This record gives sequence, structure tokens and C-alpha cells, in this order.
Amino acid sequence: MERAEQASGQNAGPLDGRIALVAGATRGAGRAMAVELGRAGATVYVTGRTTRDQVSEVGRTTETIEGTAGLVDEAARAAGGAGRGIAVPTDHLEPEQVRALVERIDQEQGRLDILVNDIWGGDVHLDFTVEKQPDMWDMDLGKGLRIMRLGIESHLVTSHIAAPLLIRNPGGLLVEVTDGTEEYNRRYRKPLFYDLAKTAPIRMAYDLGEELKEYGCTAVCVTPGWLRSEAMLDTAFKVTEENWRDACEQAPHFAISESPTYIGRALVALAADPDVARWNGQSLSSGGLAQEYGFTDVDGSAPDAWRYLLEVESQGKPADVTGYR
Repeated sequence: MERAEQASGQNAGPLDGRIALVAGATRGAGRAMAVELGRAGATVYVTGRTTRDQVSEVGRTTETIEGTAGLVDEAARAAGGAGRGIAVPTDHLEPEQVRALVERIDQEQGRLDILVNDIWGGDVHLDFTVEKQPDMWDMDLGKGLRIMRLGIESHLVTSHIAAPLLIRNPGGLLVEVTDGTEEYNRRYRKPLFYDLAKTAPIRMAYDLGEELKEYGCTAVCVTPGWLRSEAMLDTAFKVTEENWRDACEQAPHFAISESPTYIGRALVALAADPDVARWNGQSLSSGGLAQEYGFTDVDGSAPDAWRYLLEVESQGKPADVTGYR
């Protein structure tokens, strides 16, 4: 490794030489995970449906996969490492597109070490501003089934096609990304289609863990806490990352929120852990992993959002993050 560093003039990162695919890396958690993987030295294939020339049903033009790949490159350069981002437009509901993506990774790299299933985009089919969510039979069926496809089918398609490349070498890591820990998601998170879309990845990680361990590989499900995604900041609260605390006037419990970088650091900690198999099949959170690995959010704090939401917000207590970040 030292000889390689001297020859290249690069600093060694914990994930140097690793090949990663972040499926659904256009924005939010997926974008941050791709960036932090690149900062740690990985070559990262970033995929999604929004490009400079095409916009997905999410309807946001400000975030693209090319933009994500550029941020990966910037982070890698700043770290002085070998990481880089490669943007590949992919609709993960189209098996032929996913197959072409995986074949390209195989041809260019000959391996896949980290597969992240962060595909979503279903928020546009939901309305969380209403006081009461509709019963299953009152919800638009087309929207409900689209949520199922975006949140579940896309993950299954991607894992089915990419897993054979992942298991080619022992040590591969498959990461399902969802919203909510297994404990938190035991509660009904109405509407039903959303609840199913966010609980299914937890079970998928458990099931895939059972199958992957035979090949020396690991599957986990991870969740960020209350994520300060681009849409959360500028659409829901009309704030920026710099003044996000102003949103606490509207939603006091937003004080427990975290930047997307936090879940990115959680992923790097997992991927760099030589004993990552100890987590096989488990539901993990950014806050819980921060306690285990010692990383922090960008402000130096370590928010434990899901414990807070269970113990404070859901109990009707006033907002107070003391002891939770």
C-alpha cells in the first residue's frame, strides 16, 4: 500500500480500491452516501433518473446524477485520494437498464464490493401535510401501486441482477436504505402503501443476509434520522442548511434533524469495518452507528433521532434534544 501511495502521490483512504454502486444517488441520503464513499477512496457508480437532459417524476431539476458524480470527484480530490464518481442514467424498474449497468461495472472494474439500494422517489405520490392520512381503500390505487414499485420492486430488480457480481468476491456489502428502524417501524406509519414501502427493506436485508453469508458477504438495512434533504429544507421548511434551525419555530422537534452527510459517514464506517459481518441482517441507524464507530455529523454532534422520536416526540413531550445529540 505504501508503495502504491508513493507511486500515485495519493493518500490512502479506508475504501481505496473498492467499487461501489449507489442506486438512487441523485439527492438526499443517496447523494451523500456516494460522496462519502468517494471521499474514502471508492470508485462510485451513481445512478438515478434525473440527468442534465431528463427529469424524473420527482420533478426537481436542481439535483442530477452528473451533479452527484461531480461532488464525489470534488470530495475525493479534497481528501487527496483515489475516489471518483461515474454517473450512469438508470431506471431501476427497467431490468434491461439495470443489467446494462451491472455489465458495464463488470467490464470496467471486474468486481462490485458495495451495493446500496437507496431507490425511492415516492414522496410525490404522498401528501404528509394533511391532518389525517387516507385509509387504504380511500387512497388512489395507481399512486399506491406506484409507491410499491418505487420502494420495493426497484430494490428487488437491482439486487437480483447485481448480486451475482457482488458475491464474486468475499467481503461484499449490500445495503438496503429505508426510513425508520425496525423498532420504530413496528408502529403503523399510515398510509398503508408508505408503511409497506418502508418496512419491506428491513425484511429484505434480513433475508438477503441469510443468503449472502454463504458467500462471505453481508446485508444490512440502514436509515438516516430526520433527514435535512434538499427537498425537506427548501420545499417543506423554506430554509437552507446554513439556517436550518429557523425551521424549529415551525416544527420544534426538527431540532433532532441531521445532515445527509451523517448517513454517508455511517455507510463508510460500515464498509471499512473488517468485522462488518457482525451486523448481518440487522436494522441499523445513523445515530446508533455513530455511537458504535465514533463519527459525528457535520456540526460535531451525534443525533440519535429514532430514540428521540420514540421517547420524546411520540410521547407528546416538549422538544428537548438534551441527551439525544
